Amino acid sequence: MDFLKYFENIMDFFKNPMWKYMIYGIVFILIVIWLSFVYWTFRDARLRNTSAIFWALVVLVLNYLGLVIYLILRPPEYIEDIVERDLEIKRMETLLASNIIKCPTCGKEIKDDFLICPNCRKKLKKQCVQCEKPLKLEWKVCPFCKTEQ
Repeated sequence: MDFLKYFENIMDFFKNPMWKYMIYGIVFILIVIWLSFVYWTFRDARLRNTSAIFWALVVLVLNYLGLVIYLILRPPEYIEDIVERDLEIKRMETLLASNIIKCPTCGKEIKDDFLICPNCRKKLKKQCVQCEKPLKLEWKVCPFCKTEQ
């Protein structure tokens, strides 16, 4: 009988209205977190160019399980990242196609016939002793006048 008396004391403790309001508060916080996940999923799906309304409804219906499913199946990149990467590729292709030469030391733009870089004074080419045309440093013979260097 002491056990029943002890159990009744514990039940009296939990019948306090404070516990009811605490449970309501916890349920309210869980609902707010759940709805914020729905909003976040909608916004993230829109940024990744997927069906935002569909994924928001999945999270709304399936709750936290829907969020986990979305996180597993969502596209790995944002639209902005894809566009930025494509623009960078186009810029690099344009640079390669335009034959813009840069100094290997300082990275400033130079012309093909420069013997030294005007910015950092790095020796880029040597001059032929006979025809005075610019030659690469490793060349042993001038391809223009056939002179040994």
